[in-house]
Amino acid sequence: MRAGSSSSPPFQPVPIGRWRLLPPIPPSQPGRRHVAPWLYPSLLIGRKAWPAGLIAFGLAELREWCSAIGRGGVGRRDREGESGSGAAAGGMQVSPQDYQNVPIDIQTGKLLDWLVDRRHCNLKWQSQVLVIREKINAAIQDMPENEEIKQLLAGAYLHYFHCLRIVEILKGTEASTKNLFGRYSSQRMKDWQEIVFLYEKENTYLAELASLLVRSISYEIPSLKKQISRCQQAQQDFARREEECQLGAAELRERFFTSCKQYGITGDNVRQELLALVKDLPSSLSEIGAGASALSEAIELYQACVEFVCESSEELVVPLLRHVGKRGNTTVYEWRTGFQPLRVERPEVEEVPEQPKEDTIDWGDFRLEPTRVDDGAAADGGAQGEEIDWGITLEPGPQQDDGIDWGDGESEEAQITVLEAGTEVPEGVASGSDALTLLENSETRSQFIDELMELELFLSQRLVEMEEEADIVAVSQFQLAPAVLQGQTSAHVGSLLATTRALLGQLCTRSMQHLFMILASPRYVDRVSELLRQKLKQAELLLAKKEMMSQKRQEALAEQGALEPKLDRLLEKTKELQKLIEADISKRYSGRPVNLMGVSL
Repeated sequence: MRAGSSSSPPFQPVPIGRWRLLPPIPPSQPGRRHVAPWLYPSLLIGRKAWPAGLIAFGLAELREWCSAIGRGGVGRRDREGESGSGAAAGGMQVSPQDYQNVPIDIQTGKLLDWLVDRRHCNLKWQSQVLVIREKINAAIQDMPENEEIKQLLAGAYLHYFHCLRIVEILKGTEASTKNLFGRYSSQRMKDWQEIVFLYEKENTYLAELASLLVRSISYEIPSLKKQISRCQQAQQDFARREEECQLGAAELRERFFTSCKQYGITGDNVRQELLALVKDLPSSLSEIGAGASALSEAIELYQACVEFVCESSEELVVPLLRHVGKRGNTTVYEWRTGFQPLRVERPEVEEVPEQPKEDTIDWGDFRLEPTRVDDGAAADGGAQGEEIDWGITLEPGPQQDDGIDWGDGESEEAQITVLEAGTEVPEGVASGSDALTLLENSETRSQFIDELMELELFLSQRLVEMEEEADIVAVSQFQLAPAVLQGQTSAHVGSLLATTRALLGQLCTRSMQHLFMILASPRYVDRVSELLRQKLKQAELLLAKKEMMSQKRQEALAEQGALEPKLDRLLEKTKELQKLIEADISKRYSGRPVNLMGVSL
């Protein structure tokens, strides 16, 4: 279509993408002036789309078009992020009346830049806010008694709308100071009216509200949510560690009672129970010695086998075991000499005192007695002012004046007499290690156990040989054996083996081994009791740690309970700020709806 054509379309905006251009106006129409395209450079973008529309415009159309731009209408780039621009992009024509319902969407993070770019607020609004805050701090020092004002002043931050509400309240409380011209002579009212005026100057209040909203959304709300999340995570960790401490304490106590069961005690008082077991040890050993009499038949079978195989009857097998089987658990003296002692002098058992607790200090019986110091001695430096009795006395000898016998005088020569072993002990008296029983003495007890194991091995090997199929060599070998060997059955040998193993098991139990160690070294009972006590201490420490974890979990729960109301109040204030800002911006654009995007509350 040419510009000078008489069949030009009527004046109608034509959408092209997100732009709207006016149709070409023929220059031949009377009463219209031509306007060069540089008068509105933004239209140059559409030059390639429709160059005919950039030739000229009439002044009336240009004025109408510019007024539409001021209302956010046609031909304007949708810099506010209008959602209604999509309709124009799709080719739909929207009338100016419909633009009242097109919302303005603004990103909250760029709200301040949006207000400054559109000249709604001054770029240096922060300095103005500082002046206003100083006046607010001075004005709140003198306020009337009003419950609503107290609630407003109790808030975290006073902004423009709070100040408006304070002015409304002061209109009621300061009504008596109002003059004929409608002005107030009260300094309170003047101060707050001045604060409101400074807020409204260059829309400073709008920039401050936008700053509060951005700070709440970007920093304060995420910070509170992060703190609450940390409290919840801490509660889970403390609960898990509390459960671990409970399980660990239960396991340690179970191990403690298992060890006590192995020692044969209940665990109420470990030291006393172990000492009581040591006192009962001689009777237990006597029972074991009496049980050795049931092995006489097994010993005779072993002796007959040795004599038959080795063709020798001079040496007796298992002599100690044979002695205990015949005479019982006698003293070492009787085993060594073959005679019963006339008197037994057992060695004294060292009584180990119970160790004091860790939190007590044994100072002993230490007494300090004041000593008198001579005045003269004090003047001479106190050389002999205090005398300490060290319990040492020096007796002067006849040789020298200093009382020291150097051994080179005319004194009698020292004589050393060597006594033979056992000469001091009367005959028939068992003392020292000889006074101990065979099973109490470590050497004879080890020999007794060795002989029991030797007898056990013989019986087990003989039982294996008897249970296997007899071959020609074995049959021919035992044809000349004594009747005691040939008359044995595998069942009888098995019963002898069971009796031997039962007796050996009584001596080799864990509790018996510890009792023997306590008998050899009385201080071992302290080590055992300390070892068992450590398990209980560790269990108690874990229980104390569990209580501490429970306390920390309660503290984290209390902190979360204190943070959640703060978050709720902050969310409520943020929603209120959002509504106030949207309403204020909407009034500036003829009531168009405004949406602050990015506010996820």
